[in-house]
Amino acid sequence: MEDLSNIKTVKSIIEKHGFKFSKSLGQNFIISNTVCPKMAENCCDSNEAGVLEIGAGIGVLTTELAKKYKKVVSVEIDKNLIPILKETTADYENIKIINDDILKVDLQELIKSEFSDCNEVCVCANLPYYITSEILMYILESGADIGSITVMVQKEAAERICADPGTRNSGAISLAVRFYGIPKVLFTVGRGCFIPQPNVDSSVIKIEVDPSLRNKVKNKNNYFKVIKAAYGKRRKNILNSLSMGLARPKKEIETLLEKVNITPSKRAEQLGFDDFVNISNEI
Repeated sequence: MEDLSNIKTVKSIIEKHGFKFSKSLGQNFIISNTVCPKMAENCCDSNEAGVLEIGAGIGVLTTELAKKYKKVVSVEIDKNLIPILKETTADYENIKIINDDILKVDLQELIKSEFSDCNEVCVCANLPYYITSEILMYILESGADIGSITVMVQKEAAERICADPGTRNSGAISLAVRFYGIPKVLFTVGRGCFIPQPNVDSSVIKIEVDPSLRNKVKNKNNYFKVIKAAYGKRRKNILNSLSMGLARPKKEIETLLEKVNITPSKRAEQLGFDDFVNISNEI
């Protein structure tokens, strides 16, 4: 069994298959012997769980997940990696590789067909920096029965995603994710743990999906319109940003804010999750 965390081994496999890194796909492979085991350890609560991996690379994280959980299905968009993955995952009967774009996959159908004998399903991935938010929201909005999402993202993005609503680092993505679950930063990963080496550090985050959060909201569309409006003009107070973003008279917004006990002079970053819920429910 090859040591996929050894840079010499990785380079040897890549050269053997004539593989070239794709900048357009944001490919940076993990070469640490501690990061992937730690991600796998934090992924699911049960060894009988199934794991959906997004982007297998050469299989470093894939094989660590397979050691710990019942089944791993990895969706890899780059067809040039499939021959490599057939080699690096050959010793594991519980790994299935699918060559597809995760944003085009019916996640509900995939989970029903591939994980019917697993007691829970989790997502785990080293996500490309340029498409982090899009993939996260695609998973969360899919309606698929997923218990948690453990992913490696750019450190700065991790801080925004996991920022508590009502704090300075919070943004629209913080409130969007909070609609579906509770995110937290697990640990930081230095840029030297990747090949090729990126210009920034990364963090591994985990989102525990919690349906009770979205059940607080009467109308999902209203909630997302409100957070988009509020953070679209985040330097303005909530009265002005909502009036402009929702195209409604200031007097109407002022009355609405009074009903939910929110001071009109506050900014979006000063409002908590329940504040946004109350605003959207009042519209």
